[in-house]
Amino acid sequence: MLVIPGQRGKDTCDGNVSRRELLRVGGSAVLGLSLADVLKHQAQAKDAPVGSPGFGKAKSVILVYLQGGPSHLDLWDPKDNVPDNVRSVFKPIDTKLPGVQFTEVLPKLAQVNDKFTMIRSMSYTPIGLFNHTAAIYQLHTGYTADKVSPSGQLEPPSPADYPTMGSNIIRLKPPEVPMLPFVMMPRPLQESNVIGKGGSAGFLGRAFDPYTLYPTGDDMDLAKLDRINIDDLKLRSEISTARLERRSRLRDTINAGMPALDKAVSKSAINEYYGKALGLVLSGRARDAFDLNKESTETRERYGRNTFGQSCLLARRLVEAGTRFVEVIWPKVANSDNHSWDVHVGLSTRMKTQNSPMLDSGLSALIADLDERGMLEDTLVVALGEFGRSPIRGVSTSGNANNDDGRDHWPYCYTAVVAGAGTKRGVVYGKSDKTASAPIENPVHPIQLVATVYHAVGIDPSTIVYNHLNQPREMVQAEMVSGLMA
Repeated sequence: MLVIPGQRGKDTCDGNVSRRELLRVGGSAVLGLSLADVLKHQAQAKDAPVGSPGFGKAKSVILVYLQGGPSHLDLWDPKDNVPDNVRSVFKPIDTKLPGVQFTEVLPKLAQVNDKFTMIRSMSYTPIGLFNHTAAIYQLHTGYTADKVSPSGQLEPPSPADYPTMGSNIIRLKPPEVPMLPFVMMPRPLQESNVIGKGGSAGFLGRAFDPYTLYPTGDDMDLAKLDRINIDDLKLRSEISTARLERRSRLRDTINAGMPALDKAVSKSAINEYYGKALGLVLSGRARDAFDLNKESTETRERYGRNTFGQSCLLARRLVEAGTRFVEVIWPKVANSDNHSWDVHVGLSTRMKTQNSPMLDSGLSALIADLDERGMLEDTLVVALGEFGRSPIRGVSTSGNANNDDGRDHWPYCYTAVVAGAGTKRGVVYGKSDKTASAPIENPVHPIQLVATVYHAVGIDPSTIVYNHLNQPREMVQAEMVSGLMA
């Protein structure tokens, strides 16, 4: 069920939602009126002034969020001439870029790295951010959570949280066509029993929450995208398209006979937003975008017949249909086993046979496919985790147990990938030291990357938003990384 509650009042000081109409797409005329109100609030934002290169190049953003913290040394920043307990257990391989190596677990990405920029200098100093949830919150919102224990664990999501970047973007840059503005899949952000922290609209109000596509099945069910249920995007069987359109015309007739009311709401342009809401229900654009069966077998195999690969393919279909922001979350809870990136143990097997092959096929196909379709020109792709892994195997940096076939959490240095929408192609930005322990050139803080995403979609990162206490806050207190832009 697609639920779009109303906007929270700015004068609310206790974090409660003042208006919580629950809307079902394809339901009654009440849906159109309330969703129209949401669209009205979205459109009140003004564009930020044009800034440095790359400003406003991105019509859409795909965030490929590798929750769990991938090991940069064992993927795309391998080191040689280092001790055995630092060196990757995987062999280095050459890539499309002369002198740039990945490890053998990323052969497909090695053939398309001329299409993206790799940031080998992501870095921040942890203050309660050694564990996943606190770091997840920082990367998604641009802010450090107020209540962080020494272990990094947090309270559950709260209406007072800072909004995730997708929510900020769709509020200021709503879609230009009748389409779901923000989609998150195929599972929530999660560490242990803390679920969804950093993944909501927070104090902006639930009207700007993402549409969440979480198919049934556990994290080991790699075929769950074959069972997508989008019944909430269909008209109820008892309400035909013609019937809903008649309701719309009836509403217009009533309004025409109420000039006083019409004059009172003229500045709100209710008809415009009602029309957009009704268009979302009737167009079928969203339903069509979710239909992976419209893709060829060859294309689906190219992305990988698994949850991650099919989520990447679906992300492409969604932005093609007009979705502004799509987040593909790695389909395994952050602190877990098997294909999780949280490799405290079993690194050599898990990264060789489980997580890396899925990443390699899915991300390489996404970038190449967007490029082949001409969509990479105005689609920004960002792929990274909340941190990297410790340069030395078998040591403890976060209080977790690690054996000699595992690496612990490491926020001091790791790697991110950015592609499209005015970013440079075939570039390595920044440089790590000889053990990939720290940046020695151009360090990039995660919140600088958040600022860069805002810049790319045409939003000044310093734009003021108002929290649940009606206090002004900058969207993010950081400058964008101009060196990433062409």
